[in-house]
Amino acid sequence: MSETDTTVEKRIVQRGLWFEEFELGAIYEHRPGRTITEADNTLFTTQTMNTQALHLDAAYAAETSFGERLVNSMFTLSTIVGLSVAQLTQGTIVANLGFSEISFPKPLFHGDTLYAETKIVDKRESKSRPGEGIVTLEHTGRNQHGDVVAVAVRKTLVQKRPST
Repeated sequence: MSETDTTVEKRIVQRGLWFEEFELGAIYEHRPGRTITEADNTLFTTQTMNTQALHLDAAYAAETSFGERLVNSMFTLSTIVGLSVAQLTQGTIVANLGFSEISFPKPLFHGDTLYAETKIVDKRESKSRPGEGIVTLEHTGRNQHGDVVAVAVRKTLVQKRPST
């Protein structure tokens, strides 16, 4: 900026939502999606010591009703939560309080693209932690065809907007 330039440079830091900004019933679509590779699935599966043949053994999986290896469901769950972070909880979450009602209605395969969306299903102020609130999120993962491949309800502890 020159000495004669009076333009103020505006900077915006990406963050998640403060407790007050979560709207009950709102659905947040998280984009871009994430195309899942064989390497993603193999690495996650071996790092977590999950030796399930459906994830690792192509010959075995070919003989199952699926006909091919499946993406590890815990990778699917982790990814749909991860896809939501930048939009909802980056820098504003205090803690994950728990997951419930987790389901995987359809499998995810190598090469599928996973998209996530989150519905705000409940929120309340914390009774024991002033300045924080509990937000209940319902995460849904869909493949590129729109098929639901995962659903999980997650309770989070989120910061309230700082007073200025």
